[in-house]
Amino acid sequence: MNIKTQLIQIIIRATETDTLKKIVFSRPVGDLPQKQSGRLCLHNQKKFLAFEASEKNGKVSHVNIESEKLENEISKLIDGYSQVNLISSAGDAEYKRNKKGNEVLLGGNALIKALSLPVSDEIKIAPTDFDRQKKYILSGKEDFLKFLAVSDENGRVHDKKQGKFRQINRFLEHIEDIYGELSSEGKLTVYDLCCGKSYLSFAVYYYLRYIKNREVDMLCIDLKSDVIDYCASVATSVGFDGMRFICDDVRNTPHNIQPDMVISLHACDIATDIVINHGAELRAKVILSTPCCHHYLNSRISAPELSFVSSYGQLRNKLCEALTDGLRLLRLRCHGYDVTALELTDPDDTPKNTLLRAILDESYDISSEEAEKRLEEYNSSLSFVLGDDISHYLEEIK
Repeated sequence: MNIKTQLIQIIIRATETDTLKKIVFSRPVGDLPQKQSGRLCLHNQKKFLAFEASEKNGKVSHVNIESEKLENEISKLIDGYSQVNLISSAGDAEYKRNKKGNEVLLGGNALIKALSLPVSDEIKIAPTDFDRQKKYILSGKEDFLKFLAVSDENGRVHDKKQGKFRQINRFLEHIEDIYGELSSEGKLTVYDLCCGKSYLSFAVYYYLRYIKNREVDMLCIDLKSDVIDYCASVATSVGFDGMRFICDDVRNTPHNIQPDMVISLHACDIATDIVINHGAELRAKVILSTPCCHHYLNSRISAPELSFVSSYGQLRNKLCEALTDGLRLLRLRCHGYDVTALELTDPDDTPKNTLLRAILDESYDISSEEAEKRLEEYNSSLSFVLGDDISHYLEEIK
C-alpha cells in the first residue's frame, strides 16, 4: 500500500468511526487556497466533511464532501497540497511531500492500527449537527456590527469577518461566565485599555446595556487619535451614549473609581503588562486580557537552565509566550486575584488565543502570610527568568 492510499484509508476510517477531530491541508501546489480545514459534520443523519478554505486575499469559502465521494475528493486534495495534518481522538498523523515528490506519513502506521480495532464509545466524537445552528449571543444584525463592517446592511456576517464574529461572541460568553462577579446593582464601570478599533468594547457595552439591561459607563482609551475619533463617531451613530473614547496613555486612567471590569484585546507586548498592572492597582473586580506579541522577554530571557529550549528560535518564541503570561498571572495573584489562562476561541480564528482571567478576592489580606508567600514566588520567578534585569522590567510596567 502506498503512502497516499494509506492516508486516504486513515481519513475514511476516522470518518466512519467518529474519531476525526480535524484535518488540515496546507502548502498548496499551484493556485489553490492557502489552507483548507475540514471537520466531521452531520446533516439529515448523513455524515460529511465540511471544509473551510482560506484564500490569499483573506476571503473564506466553504465546501462539503459527502461520505460516498470522500475517497475521490480527498485524493484530489492530497495531490493539491504538500502537507496534510490529521487530528483524531485515536491519534494524529502528518503527511508531507517535498518538491521531488518524496512522501512521508508520520504516525500513519500507529493510527491505522488503532483505527482497525473496535473503537470505544469513550473516544468517539459527535459530528457537528448542521441541523442545529450554533446559537450566538449576537446575531450579526446589531447596528454596531454593521458600522464596524463585520456584517452587511442585512445583518449577514461577511465571509472574511466570520472569525472575528466568532471571537466577539466567544468573548461575550466569557463575560457571561463572570457576570456574577460584577456589581449586582447600580451602574457598571468598564474600562477598555488599549482599545484599538474597539470591536470588543462595543460588544461588551451592547451585552451589558441591552441584554442585561444595566446602566453602563464604559471608558475606552488608546494612543491612536484617528482610531479614537472613528470609534467615537460609531458610538454616536448607534446611540451608545454610555461609551467614552479618550486618546491618552492608559496609565492616566482615573484612579478615583474601582471599575467593575478592565478588558484588553491584543495590547502589544509590554502594553499588556501595563494594562494588567494598572487594572490591579485600580482593584478592578474582573480583568480580562488577551495578550499579543511577547517581544520583551524574548530579547531578555536569562535562564541558562532553559537554554536547551531557548537556543532554538521557534521554541524560544513559544517558551517566552508561556513564561510571560505565567509571570503576569503570578503578579495578579500578588494583588489578590484568583487567576486562570483560558482559550479565547478556536485557534483557526486567531493565533493570539490566550485569555488571562483574573477575579478579585476582596477578602484577600495584602499583609498576610499568604501574600508574602505569593510575592516571594513572583520575585523568585522573575529572577529565574530575567536575572538582574528585574528592576528595569518592574519600572517599565508601572
